[in-house]
Amino acid sequence: MNEDTESRIETGTVVYDARSDKVGEYHGTSGPYALLRPVGGGREWEAPPELLRAATAEERLSAEVRAANRRSGTLGFLAGDRPAPEPVPGCAACAEFAGQRADAGARCDASAATDADVLLRRHLRRDHWGDRPRRVFRFVPYLITQDASAEPEYEACCVSGEEADCGAASGPCASPGAVEEWQRRHTRDTRHARYRRSFSDYAVLEPDRT
Repeated sequence: MNEDTESRIETGTVVYDARSDKVGEYHGTSGPYALLRPVGGGREWEAPPELLRAATAEERLSAEVRAANRRSGTLGFLAGDRPAPEPVPGCAACAEFAGQRADAGARCDASAATDADVLLRRHLRRDHWGDRPRRVFRFVPYLITQDASAEPEYEACCVSGEEADCGAASGPCASPGAVEEWQRRHTRDTRHARYRRSFSDYAVLEPDRT
């Protein structure tokens, strides 16, 4: 992102952070850094403005799906176990998601097609199925496993300080290496040397068929 683009960027613009390999919404600056927040809400993180660029349509779609999954607790892998959702005739939003699914199918991109199905199903529940009664399912035992289709996230927060923690955070990163690189830069700039690190992943429940 060049200086001219940076000066005109608006709050809420969705950008890609090459340092952390994440997509986020621009929310202003903190000193020399841009402040980004995960799409759908979450902890802000700092990113060098020169490493930002506008997010592609595919990156925005994936970020919206991830946000929808966090809010609803419905993981994208479940979509593969159901019939593909059908758009409501005459609905522009339905047509848009169905078009994204068709484009993904033409590219043989199963992941993008699943993302489009998740967004279409969420839209149908919110805008078309709201008055339908809820169904009651019988209890069945489940196994909890790591969701291999979703990348885990790594993060570090600086807890250096005598009276209060520094509080600077790397934001969610796709690899431990990205977190460590942020720690090195932060220590270089501040001389802070104590961090709290965290790891998170996605778990799925599958029927126990044993």
